[in-house]
Formats: sequence, structure tokens, C-alpha cells
Amino acid sequence: MPKRLDGRIALITGASRGIGRAVAKRFAEEGAHPILIARTRGALEELDDEIRATCGVESTLIPLDLRDFDAIDKVGAAMYERFGKLDVMVANAGLLGVLTPIHQLDPKVWNDVMSVNLTACWRLTRSMDPLLRASDSGRAIYVTSTVGHQPRAFWSAYAISKAGLEMLAKVYAEETQKSDIRVNLLNPGPTKTGMRAAAIPGEDPDTLPTPESIAHEFVTLAEAGCELHGETITAKPE
Repeated sequence: MPKRLDGRIALITGASRGIGRAVAKRFAEEGAHPILIARTRGALEELDDEIRATCGVESTLIPLDLRDFDAIDKVGAAMYERFGKLDVMVANAGLLGVLTPIHQLDPKVWNDVMSVNLTACWRLTRSMDPLLRASDSGRAIYVTSTVGHQPRAFWSAYAISKAGLEMLAKVYAEETQKSDIRVNLLNPGPTKTGMRAAAIPGEDPDTLPTPESIAHEFVTLAEAGCELHGETITAKPE
């Protein structure tokens, strides 16, 4: 019986843990070939072993710090040589930074958060756009947050980076109106992740939906038949 992502080539950043890890596994279960990007090779290899064991699918592993912007371009070139296209791009990797009054934020923290959450997503879009256009149904999914459009004190760099990301995705959606690409934002909402625990340490994590429970939303946006474009979807747990 055909699976929802059979044969689709899907790149996922921040794939070694949390939401990225859950999405990688769900995509593999649905028949996709996952291209997994994260900083830690060991964590990627562990995920690859798990995907092979449970899904019988081989992943492509790319250990990469997304702050190395030129390396992102090299990934795009290498993917063109190997695959000739990209069907799905999930820009998931993100840094929380430090929750603090904006006038007290360390410049290095600001730069790191903006580099990973915004600039790397632009560089990724720039590098992957030709590959997405080479697909007959390219899908770009950007992971956002409620604080990207609802100001919240002390979230400073993270919130501002997500606001920028939302505009990036919406501009890209406007520019791809007459193509086969579909561009959308996905807001996971409160989810049981390490980032959430760091942001709200007093919260009981067992009261939150797991990353696995929202991975189906990514599958819907990644399908060839998805016609949503320029939308912001808030995940609903299964």
C-alpha cells in the first residue's frame, strides 16, 4: 500500500532531537528518504540506526553547524549532484538564547540566535530553492512560534528571530505563487522539548504534547497533494 511520502526526498534541520527527530522518524515511516542535519554526528548516527531498525530506510547524514553559512551552499551543491532535486525542506533548527530584558541581552547571544533561527533559514532557502523547483511538488516548511507574532517580555532575540522568519516565509510564498512550490509555517505550540524546559523550567513536561504527537502535521504539509500556501498552521496533537 502506498505511503504518504513514498520516494520523497526530505531535508530536516535540527534533526537529532526534539521535534526534528520526531519528524525525521515519521517521514521515514511514511516512505521518505530523510536528509538529516544537526551539529552532532553521534546523535545523527544513533537516529539513523533507529530509523533503519524500525523503518528499513537509510538516511543521509550531514553533521553541520548552521552558523557555517558557506557550508549550507556546499550542501545544496552536493544534493544537486546526488539527487538532482529536493521535495521537502523542513527548517526546524533553532536556538532559544537567554530570556532576559532586551537591553541586557549579550550581543553574542543575539548574534547566535539570529544566525541559526533566521540567517541560516535564509541561506538554506537560497541554496535549496533550485532543488525545490526541480521537484514537481516542492514543499518548504518553516517552524515558528507563537512569540513570533505575539510579543512577550524577555523573549527578545528568540521572538524577534521568529518574527523575521515568519516574514521570510511569507515573502518566499509570494515569490513562488506561480510555481509548484508550496511554502508554509508550522507552529508546534507548547511541546515537550528541551527548549521548552529551558524556557519554562517550572512547567510539568508530562502535561505537554510530545514531538511525536505533532509530527503528522509536518507530513500533511510535506505531501505532494498539499495545496496550502503561505499559511501558518498551529499543530494539533494526534
